[in-house]
Amino acid sequence: MTDSIDIDRWRADLESKRAEKDEFFAEHPQSPIPPDARDGFEGLEYFAPDPTYRVTATVTVHDDPEVVLMDTTAGREMRYLRVATLEFELDREAPRASVSASGDQPRAREDEDLDDGTVALAAYRQESPNEQPLFVPFRDKTTGQQTYQGGRYMELEPDRELEDGDEIVVDFNLAYSPFCAYSDTFDCPLPPEENWLEVAIPAGERYE
Repeated sequence: MTDSIDIDRWRADLESKRAEKDEFFAEHPQSPIPPDARDGFEGLEYFAPDPTYRVTATVTVHDDPEVVLMDTTAGREMRYLRVATLEFELDREAPRASVSASGDQPRAREDEDLDDGTVALAAYRQESPNEQPLFVPFRDKTTGQQTYQGGRYMELEPDRELEDGDEIVVDFNLAYSPFCAYSDTFDCPLPPEENWLEVAIPAGERYE
């Protein structure tokens, strides 16, 4: 389900974040775009903002987190802890809440693999004494077609320590491609199989 928000304000904030990121990619010394390609960079590609893909997830906290070794794009392994599971609903019958980038009218979802609408994603942190956001890497049915073949990431920053049964907003409109999508100099973790979704999530960054 989605939470109650001011859609116009949400959309404006999202567009502002996207413009800020485009500026970073085009001009910042730490941009993942190779320096010789920045003059030709015209901005990242995105799905049209769609509040349907901003959902409220119920949290299950893992008090004794299991270690998960994630493969990376460079053939290494990175060690993470599975600290929480996020469960939420995506209603395949719900109409799309926005017009697509091509101008098509809103349409109903047709995700046949979404049986009862309930989806679960694992959230991770690295072993570190420093406070970290929840790291949620995932693949979906757009991966390798409309989005980066190595999957996409989300980072969630709860305002307090989470407990079982808490709710947290998961906004797939903020899903982004890792830096290794733009340069081989980066080494990025690949989403583990438990976070491979059998549905399409046409929200967030595109990469074709």
